[in-house]
Amino acid sequence: MIDKWEIVIGCEIHTQLLTKTKAFCACENRYGGMPDTRVCPVCLGLPGAMPRISKGYVELGAVAGQALNCNIARFTKFDRKHYFYPDLAKGYQITQYDIPLCTDGYVDLPFRSYPKDEQPGGAKCRPQNFKGEDCIVGDGKYRRVRVERIHLEEDVGKSLHLQGAHSYIDYNRCGTPLIEIVTKPDMTSPEEAALFMQTVQEILRYVKVTNGNLEEGNMRCDANINLNVWEDGKLWHTPISEIKNLNSFKAIRDACTYEAQRQLKEFQEDRQEFNPGFKVTMGWDEEKGQTVVQRTKNSFVDYRFTTEPDIKPFTVSEELIATAKEKVGELPEAKRQRYKAQYGMTDFDVETITSTRDLALFFEDAATKSKNPKRAVNLILAELLAVLNEKKIAITDISLTPAHIAELADALEDGKITSKQGKEVFAEMLSTNKMPSAIIKEKGMEVVSDAGEIDKIVQDVIAANPKAIEDWKGGKTNVVGWLMGQVMKQSHGKANPKQATELLNKHLAAL
Repeated sequence: MIDKWEIVIGCEIHTQLLTKTKAFCACENRYGGMPDTRVCPVCLGLPGAMPRISKGYVELGAVAGQALNCNIARFTKFDRKHYFYPDLAKGYQITQYDIPLCTDGYVDLPFRSYPKDEQPGGAKCRPQNFKGEDCIVGDGKYRRVRVERIHLEEDVGKSLHLQGAHSYIDYNRCGTPLIEIVTKPDMTSPEEAALFMQTVQEILRYVKVTNGNLEEGNMRCDANINLNVWEDGKLWHTPISEIKNLNSFKAIRDACTYEAQRQLKEFQEDRQEFNPGFKVTMGWDEEKGQTVVQRTKNSFVDYRFTTEPDIKPFTVSEELIATAKEKVGELPEAKRQRYKAQYGMTDFDVETITSTRDLALFFEDAATKSKNPKRAVNLILAELLAVLNEKKIAITDISLTPAHIAELADALEDGKITSKQGKEVFAEMLSTNKMPSAIIKEKGMEVVSDAGEIDKIVQDVIAANPKAIEDWKGGKTNVVGWLMGQVMKQSHGKANPKQATELLNKHLAAL
């Protein structure tokens, strides 16, 4: 009888890099286009063609390694991984085997993104990884997933399964520079595996290593999953399944959830045990919602790894590593914690404002220039992001600058304009790119804050509306709002609302 069981997941994330050219040739590195138009003898592996490493390729790999807290190798090399597949024109892939560029890193996942019962103190929280090490870090705020290695390799072509009896191959993608991020088997649920990939995507986009567009295939995940099963006091490990090419967070969750149940059923039927040299490769049929067997493989023997003979082993300079570290800068989670402490922002606000590095830097510039950073963030969240979302553009595609936002925030903070006028100024600013001060002056919007002038308007309104005053004396308190409306109308919307309210209440109290 099964006492209990648990899921064990490790991920291999393949990420295309944002280099101008392919990994080992001068072909343009770009998504899409007419099939088989961006290929050459090098990326097709034709006889006599010699690959050559670009410095930018290695540097972006080092940036990724620094961002995921890895050690960067000072000496490394490339290897050949042999296997047959139609989209692999050469019959082998240039990759790294025993001396990867990056090793021994980690990613910390915030517990605020976990269900309550998986957070510290919850019934499903696992405080240790499968090596027996404590994996709850940062005063209980994060769960650590270890990164075993990040290695450089080239992508393969793309199989096109169109309608009809044939499949086609587009070789434009072959030779595209990749990094493969390999984790330890530290994840304990399909949801955690999806969160891990989402966090890695965010980090690598932040440091401008990749576009990270799952729908374009330039980031995809292979999930290695098996189960620990306790039956009659004995611990069993089921065989590992590697689910290939998962290209959405939903696919990771759904595929791992299905595969866990499939493995449990298989274990109950024939008690297959884990073999470290054996793995089943599975595909994910999204339409049917189930995994399907693609092939079996016996460890690395099948791949016949050899050192790449056409590329010499090479050293990685301290200068390159220092440059990579500088390019990483402050990562999104560190920014969130700083913003909360520095500006008193909520979790929702910091999650939104740090969604991209460009947006975070835009906000910081606006916050620095404005008197009240909270005003600046409110304008960005309520007004600017609404425009970006509606037009489906990025912050870098808009003509407004942080100075525009800061000046409008200060006008609102100083009471020069009302919040309603602020929306009008923002709309005008967006269409003309004029500074808020110029718009306020042109439209005669500046709020009247002269107490004497406002007091005269208030007294005139009271004198002109004796019936409303009698209603107020009779207990109709809603009359105050109506009277305020008359004050704003008489001042053409320019009276400082706060001062006008105080003066109106003062005169009414004296009646």
